[in-house]
Amino acid sequence: MYILGIWDGHDSGAALLDGDRIIYAANEERFTKRKLEVKFPYNSINAALKYEGIKPSDVEIVAFPTTELTKTISRIFPMQKEKYYQFRRRKMLKPRFEHLMHYTKYAMTSIGVLPLCDALSKYAIRKELSNMGFSNFHLYSVDHHTAHASSAAFTSGYKKSMVVTIDGVGDGNSGSVSTFKRGELKREFPIAARDSLGIFYEQVTNILGMRELEDEGKIMAMADFSYPFGFEKNKLKDFFSVDGTKIAAKYGPISQYDMLERIAWSTPKEQFAYMAQQVLEVTLQKFFNNIYSEYGIRDFSLAGGIMSNVKANMKIREIDGIEKVFIFPHMGDGGIALGAAMHANYMLNDIIHYDFNAYLGENYSNEEIRNALRKEKGLKFEDEGRSVEGHAAELVSKNNYVFWFQGRMEYGPRALGNRSIVAKAGSDDVKERLNLHVKQREWFQPFAPSMLEEEANVLLEDVGEFNKFMTMAYRVRKEKADVMKSVVHVDMTARPQMVGDENPRYRNMLSGVKKRTGYGVVLNTSFNIHGLPIVMTPQDAITTMKSTNTRYMFLGDFFVEKKV
Repeated sequence: MYILGIWDGHDSGAALLDGDRIIYAANEERFTKRKLEVKFPYNSINAALKYEGIKPSDVEIVAFPTTELTKTISRIFPMQKEKYYQFRRRKMLKPRFEHLMHYTKYAMTSIGVLPLCDALSKYAIRKELSNMGFSNFHLYSVDHHTAHASSAAFTSGYKKSMVVTIDGVGDGNSGSVSTFKRGELKREFPIAARDSLGIFYEQVTNILGMRELEDEGKIMAMADFSYPFGFEKNKLKDFFSVDGTKIAAKYGPISQYDMLERIAWSTPKEQFAYMAQQVLEVTLQKFFNNIYSEYGIRDFSLAGGIMSNVKANMKIREIDGIEKVFIFPHMGDGGIALGAAMHANYMLNDIIHYDFNAYLGENYSNEEIRNALRKEKGLKFEDEGRSVEGHAAELVSKNNYVFWFQGRMEYGPRALGNRSIVAKAGSDDVKERLNLHVKQREWFQPFAPSMLEEEANVLLEDVGEFNKFMTMAYRVRKEKADVMKSVVHVDMTARPQMVGDENPRYRNMLSGVKKRTGYGVVLNTSFNIHGLPIVMTPQDAITTMKSTNTRYMFLGDFFVEKKV
């Protein structure tokens, strides 16, 4: 039974399941080259079918999440969705009525699901699918936070866990708490839209002049450049309270936005970011500690946009009594196409476990890569076979950055060794060159490391369970700061990928770096130019190499070099 999951909102995409096998999952941005695409995922759907070699008529079940009022309206009138996309990504001059647009959004998204919303959403989705050739399929709608919870619970590998989802808002709620035990995923209670930590952090991002639903990670990074102070001196300390397992916001979203603006007006940016991050961490620590005390379950599976905050995740992991914390790697809304498909599979077929890895997207043969390279001028290339691993390690160890394009594209926002840019972890010089010529990141944003699993306890403190997906911060050992110079943040933390046997070619390259430098760790950042999605095709990689004047690239078995 083929089950297709689709999501047609912020960071739209598609995923295809067959039994307990995840066949394919990708997001539309990789095809359209518009970051966090909102259009219906025609390309992702077609790519999933093509990968498995099936037709639309072979799909029996289609699942999609979120039937709230605003999402239903955007399905019926897709131009409204496009207008808000341009506004949110600041692809236009600042509107005169900017505040009114925000207020309207906050008021509308809090409404949730109304009568007829489900039927109207199904009508719109069915119409799109029918136009693509789908027929004789059953269409299921899945609650927004149920999709998030399913993605986390069923990929964690835990037989028993607390499942917590926290984001901005979806289907009238900003989060949920569920138990997963004895094969049953059961929601215990929701977190109301009015009490949204996601909306709070989104508003802070917007007020500090950045793009909401996109630049929240920059706020987290900026916060560490503030002078620290105790929570009792935080001007935002009473914005949220925790009473048992209930989070409560002091203000509604519109009043909260106004109050945040007034406070930010007289507060340095770094300090304002610090206050917001501190509120988030303190609130989540209390909340998760109380959940553990209430239910006594030691392992946690998490999803939702707020769980992309790796510093807050670290604080959760450090709570006394909590043993393991898994964050679904595509924790934001871009992951709920897969979550919706998994929930449908659970309800229909009782499937509750998937052997999950992040490499679920497009793959290209060496012949396809060769054909793409033959069309290009200004590049020379050679088929090196397995030698690319050692060659890349040698160049990295000699203080070069290299483009690294291998195997299936990663699912989610992180490059995990298949669509990566790799450099030496202990060199400020190469980091600055990489940032100047390719990434162009803000001065306060750190890069992240990939390391061999066995290096994690050597380089980091209190590792516990290996983290393969860059979803959590860890404290770097002081005596290893120089080894991690280009990937450690100002507060001595890093967001690592710990590489095991799931990616043999990348692991071999890291082992080559260890042989040459003493440590199997590199700087790993996503293979893209600032503001664009991660590359998908060999042609994307070649175009990026030429536009950034980059000298070295490893494309499948090929070593590609810019002609001098």
